[in-house]
Amino acid sequence: MATRQVALRRDVPVYDTADVIVVGGGPAGTAAAVGAVRCGMKTLLLEQSGQLGGMGTLANVSVFMGVGNVTGFYREIISEFMPQALPDSHHASIWPQFSPFEFRHYLNQKLDREGVKVYYHTSFVAAVMEGKRVTGVIANTREGLRAFLGRVVIDGTGDARVAGDAGVPLRSGRDEDGLTQPMTLMFTMQNTGRPARRYLPPDAYRYESVEDLPQGRLLYWEQNGDGTLLVNMTRVRGNGAKIEDVNYAEKEALRQVFSVVDYLQRNGFENYVLSHVPGQVGVRETHQIVGRYTLTEEDLTSGRRFDDVVAQSNYGIDIHNPDGTKGTVRRQLSGYDIPYRCMLPVEVQGLIVAGRSISATHAAMSSMRVQATCYALGQAAGVAASLAAERGIDPADVPIAELHERLAAQGVVFQK
Repeated sequence: MATRQVALRRDVPVYDTADVIVVGGGPAGTAAAVGAVRCGMKTLLLEQSGQLGGMGTLANVSVFMGVGNVTGFYREIISEFMPQALPDSHHASIWPQFSPFEFRHYLNQKLDREGVKVYYHTSFVAAVMEGKRVTGVIANTREGLRAFLGRVVIDGTGDARVAGDAGVPLRSGRDEDGLTQPMTLMFTMQNTGRPARRYLPPDAYRYESVEDLPQGRLLYWEQNGDGTLLVNMTRVRGNGAKIEDVNYAEKEALRQVFSVVDYLQRNGFENYVLSHVPGQVGVRETHQIVGRYTLTEEDLTSGRRFDDVVAQSNYGIDIHNPDGTKGTVRRQLSGYDIPYRCMLPVEVQGLIVAGRSISATHAAMSSMRVQATCYALGQAAGVAASLAAERGIDPADVPIAELHERLAAQGVVFQK
């Protein structure tokens, strides 16, 4: 599509200032905000929607994938929100399913208690720059454009929105064609105890076999014993950070939801009714920053360890076919480290990137993208930002030994 450049010149009032500004209230952003405020930093969290939790609440991705190291802020969440799932060992994997509605309320209350100032319905517009340093952001609020200034900014948008606007080079998808993993609209069905009402829109698909389904497989969870079925069986090709791709995905994914429900009701789930469809499609992959180190597939498969480790996982390589067709590449892993340098963008100062958009290859990102890992990355980003703000240094100059000490003080345990 041909585009024209439109110059926008206007004064934007400063609404608030802080030591640390976190953009995005998903797993990485919420953990970053808590990590920073626990180090004594005034911390602001800007969230574009009306709820925290990212894909876990907004897109009903309401199951935590096992990462093999349940530690730090993530372990704390489990212990408070779903203590029955807490393992005896830090390094025992769990896969708990949860209510996105209850979790949303939990996060609201949790961040209130921690002293994080959360601005809801506040979406990123532009980075505020002083030369090559990010010093804040401009956001769209219910009162119009407002600026939020800080000593360190954390990009927890999941799409590297702040980093990209600040001039950090980005890359997307697999090397050969730039295609990202497809989007999915997860939904829930409820067992009513009697034959449920069925509704198939006239323009929906009628799937006759498992092979006809968008993913070519059955994928659902029913772990809590309350008759709630969490379904992950839709698939739409596209990059969730692109306007036209997500426009198409929102419509196509919903059409697939009704079609998958119809298939399930005809094949063993006659008593289940469609009970919840989230307000937006789930996005697995968009952009990765070019960072000071890029996590690779070889790092994962070799179980590589790093001196500047900030997160660990053994969640497998999990690549949903970027073509949007059936098939998923799955490879088990024994465990690997993610280094702090993956969160540090090249060419720009004053900025840390946390969550799924860190510097990683397409294959490596398919493993590190899950929520539990993003909580770990976020906590590390928040602690690192606090050290940088406290000492008046760039995040790239944070002493790793002291970063590890402060993470340990917040309950982070690394597996040797």
